Amino acid sequence: MNAVTVGPFMLSVDRLVALAGILAFIVVTSVAARRVDPGFARWSTTGLVVGIIAARIAHVALNWSTFAEYPWRAVAVWQGGFFWPAGVLAALILLLVQVRHTHGRIAGIAGVAVGLFVWNAASLLTSGVDPVPLPGNPLQTLAGEAVSLPELAGRPMVINLWATWCPPCRREMPMMANVAASSSDVTFVFANQGEDASRIRRYLSQENLLLPNVLIDGLGELGRHYSAPGLPATLFVGEDGRLVDIQLGEVSREALLQKLDDL
Repeated sequence: MNAVTVGPFMLSVDRLVALAGILAFIVVTSVAARRVDPGFARWSTTGLVVGIIAARIAHVALNWSTFAEYPWRAVAVWQGGFFWPAGVLAALILLLVQVRHTHGRIAGIAGVAVGLFVWNAASLLTSGVDPVPLPGNPLQTLAGEAVSLPELAGRPMVINLWATWCPPCRREMPMMANVAASSSDVTFVFANQGEDASRIRRYLSQENLLLPNVLIDGLGELGRHYSAPGLPATLFVGEDGRLVDIQLGEVSREALLQKLDDL
């Protein structure tokens, strides 16, 4: 399982397991708040908020080289990117400040520990993908030529499934184009889902985007082949032509570069 879909909305599994950990923390601290001092009740809320903010700030600081050009991306939390040790440390420091009684501090530490355990366990249970091979069916270039993905194999490959009507696709596309242009050891493929060549050309021209290997998947066969329930979807394929990882939903520059390193 790589994502959960509810109607037109899609939540990638890494976000889902993070929410599971947060929910576990809330449940434990809510139960404990009934038995300890009022300071603990205040901390159970502020500790969560402060922890999330600290985790995001630490992630931005550690990856500042990729945020420097577009600092506004620091608030683009929907892309993911949190350094959880900093969040845990901030929450625990606040615990020591706001909660004076030992039993309250123990309850707070227990809430953090349970949240981390649930998050880690859920991550382990949902991690990994089936090593699906590249499909052999031909796709069309913008010039109308037939190309199959195995013809482009031989080195690691990133396949982005996108469409011009998809807002997250449009947001990540300039970054994807930039990374593709600077990644000479990885083949990038941008497989448009269900649109015609004239519309794709018009969009690329309007946005001044130069993309390598733009292909047309008119029937959405790649999405079905890789069981991608929505757009955008970014597939990471090894040199042997088999799927290694998949990112469902908008991908950040930091996550993309990390997955390229993993390839």
